[in-house]
Amino acid sequence: MSTIRILIVEDEPLIAEDIREYLTNADYSVCAVAHNKAQALRALEMQTPDMALLDINLGGNMDGLELAQIINEQYYAPFIFLTSYSHKSIIEQAKVTRPMGYILKPFNEKDLYSSIEIGLYNFSQGARPRHLSLERLNQRIDSPLTEKEFEILQSVYEGCTNKQMAEQHFVSINTVKTHLQNLYDKLDVRSRSEAIAKLRKLLI
Repeated sequence: MSTIRILIVEDEPLIAEDIREYLTNADYSVCAVAHNKAQALRALEMQTPDMALLDINLGGNMDGLELAQIINEQYYAPFIFLTSYSHKSIIEQAKVTRPMGYILKPFNEKDLYSSIEIGLYNFSQGARPRHLSLERLNQRIDSPLTEKEFEILQSVYEGCTNKQMAEQHFVSINTVKTHLQNLYDKLDVRSRSEAIAKLRKLLI
């Protein structure tokens, strides 16, 4: 799957479905919807998302904060809190988990889209190797990347969606998907987040 994959963790089914619809309309792929901590952990074991949207209060418990810590410790993926909590004490607890954003409910589509886009960009830039070059990367992998694949990789670091990449590189979305799949195959990964994590290790 070459689209940006997002995990939704929200205990209110109607809100979760609204979020799913917002994301689907904006060129994102919802890889799973979890209504509690157990479902979220199963989803994470199945597939590391490119971004997770976490409700803090799940079924009356503050499980979203615990999930954030687990993602930090076991999975290399960014996350944004979607919550109705604005208490200073909760924000202080949330801050230490290093989220890429904190959205207060109720929110609209524009709030969600802008937070995801900025979050993906900040996460990718924070993980970007200091010396990222096609020549240096190709010395460390078995199947060399083409110049176009490397250009697409740089767009991944910009947090671009497939549609944004297509416009940026003057190609079709299907062509972008093909380049991304070739990139994943050569890096032996399955997603953007896995590609970023692998490059971080390769180019330390």
